Amino acid sequence: MLRYTVSRLLQAVIVILVMSFLLYLLIGLMPGDPVETMLEGNPSLTPAMVAQMRALYGLDQPLYLRYGHWLYAALHGDFGYSSMYFRPVLVILGPAALQTIKLLVATQVISIPLAMVLGALAARRPGGWTDNIVSLFSFASISLPGFWTALILIIVFAVKLGWLPASGTPLLGAAPLSDVLLHMILPVTVLTFFHVGPLVRYVRASMIETLNSDFVRTARAKGLSETTVIVRHAMRNAVIPLVTVLAMSFGTLFSGALVVETIFGMLGMGKIIYDAVTNIDFNLALVGLLLATVVTLLSSLLADLAYAWLDPRIVLK
Repeated sequence: MLRYTVSRLLQAVIVILVMSFLLYLLIGLMPGDPVETMLEGNPSLTPAMVAQMRALYGLDQPLYLRYGHWLYAALHGDFGYSSMYFRPVLVILGPAALQTIKLLVATQVISIPLAMVLGALAARRPGGWTDNIVSLFSFASISLPGFWTALILIIVFAVKLGWLPASGTPLLGAAPLSDVLLHMILPVTVLTFFHVGPLVRYVRASMIETLNSDFVRTARAKGLSETTVIVRHAMRNAVIPLVTVLAMSFGTLFSGALVVETIFGMLGMGKIIYDAVTNIDFNLALVGLLLATVVTLLSSLLADLAYAWLDPRIVLK
């Protein structure tokens, strides 16, 4: 198991280095110039002064040399400054990452058990009324626009009923925990609704296949209860394909909850990365995307370890 873990960690480090170079290359090829963006409001600038500023920031050098300087500084903990906020990149990304992690963890904690329960109920009798209701819920989750659902919930629960706040999420420590949880109800509900639908479809399909397996028929022939058969025998094997989906969705939620963060006024990773790209803030966009890559790789590593725990034969291959 230790050798398996070390091998996956080394692969993750190599992927991070390759992705950092590719991200730096792609962002460096974007149209626009951060120096011109910073100084475009100053009409007294001459082309010589702009060229001097570009040389000062190293923007007149080839991309591979600029990447080398950036990587050397990053390995020493210096990820540069944001041209949009005029502060260190990590100072800006820290609170944004915490906001997104709160949403992500709450969404996963609710979505995974809910998807497993609904998928198992639907798989017990495919084509039955329970299966039809669960399938309708799943298709609604997949099909409805996210912004529309978020606005409907705001209108109903924040505007009409006045039960929940419509936007904003106070930081932990800056407000009581009850206030933080109250502000998270609507955004977490929206994210959970759209996240759980695809998971239910995967669990249902995997459970139907597992329940038709020989070892499940053997367990039933021994006289075990249906609950024991599903929970102790079928569920563990059916959840293995779901681990991959969860690992990929973890990174997607971390960097892509842009609609929810925008509508509910939350300055999370999705909003930060979007603003950095549109405002040509190269350092902030690069580190934000790289952080999302690291989170995706970590979730993939955890998925590999979960595979090994669920099926020890994987480590022996």
